[in-house]
Amino acid sequence: MTGDPLAGRLAARTLELIDIPSESRGEDALAAHVTGVLQQGGVKVQGLGDTCVLAGPPEAKVLLAGHLDTVPTQGNRPGASDSARVHGLGASDMKGALAVMVELALDHAPFRCLFFGREELPVADSALGPLLARELEAVRADLVLMMEPTDNQIHAGCLGNINATWTFRGRSGHSARPWDADNAITKAAAGISALAAHPPDVHEFNGLTFTEVASVTTIAGGIARNVIPDETSCGLNFRYAPGRAPDAAVQRLHELVGDHGEITIDSNAPSGRVPAGNDLLGSLISHGELAVLPKQAWTPVAEFATAGLDAVNFGPGAPSQAHRRDESIEISALVACYELLRSWMA
Repeated sequence: MTGDPLAGRLAARTLELIDIPSESRGEDALAAHVTGVLQQGGVKVQGLGDTCVLAGPPEAKVLLAGHLDTVPTQGNRPGASDSARVHGLGASDMKGALAVMVELALDHAPFRCLFFGREELPVADSALGPLLARELEAVRADLVLMMEPTDNQIHAGCLGNINATWTFRGRSGHSARPWDADNAITKAAAGISALAAHPPDVHEFNGLTFTEVASVTTIAGGIARNVIPDETSCGLNFRYAPGRAPDAAVQRLHELVGDHGEITIDSNAPSGRVPAGNDLLGSLISHGELAVLPKQAWTPVAEFATAGLDAVNFGPGAPSQAHRRDESIEISALVACYELLRSWMA
């Protein structure tokens, strides 16, 4: 695998975690495993219920956070490793980061580590929001590093995320006489075309540029090839910038679709603010000479921000690897993440 002891430890730990199934709603075995490993290593561990595990010294000012769950397997578990990479389900998103957290905790680095479940599901199903509501003081920190894949860069803030159902209604009829019907698919096509004509909307927030965009992601309609459909529904996704409140984001989505069809909001995950004036974050950026980029996606930093905690994304995984069938993580990225965090707090 590698001749570097630290690299070997991190790669082996990542592979160990990959091989424990933990698809969303099935994280119990992994939570128990992490708890056992840390307790055997003499680390203070506190079970917070509902797959949530908190480890490390309570006086630590920085909280490292990672989700235990993965998306469903694509035939990529068990994992494998070679001299350069660890391969398998969740390698980059985010079992490599969990391995860094576990090894830092075992080395008694001055961090607290929070492990939680169901992040890959809609925000209403996440274990993190309820945890912050019931145990905020237990996890309070001056800075939270949500260890999502960022290529060991700081990704600050995050986009809000609305999922909606966009329904178009018409009147059914025989396809040989379409003038006697009102084609819902034709209405959907007009609405989708009008939405696509809106250019992406660029917003600056605390010096970082975020892009708002609405996209149709699914479409379904029709019952037979000789029947004009009377209903068509689309999945509609709207990513909105920090600084726009959830209610205002819903209003903006209605403006974007205009008078085409009917919108039902299915979920609305708030955006995450970009922390300003956080001395610990400034020292991490300076220590690691880290790039700071906007997070053009939704992550749990929004949940931490809603609870009043400064949080940014920082982790060893590669965003381009997340959710892939051939997902993997560079061992050198694991080492770089561990060593940067360890030396920062030395």
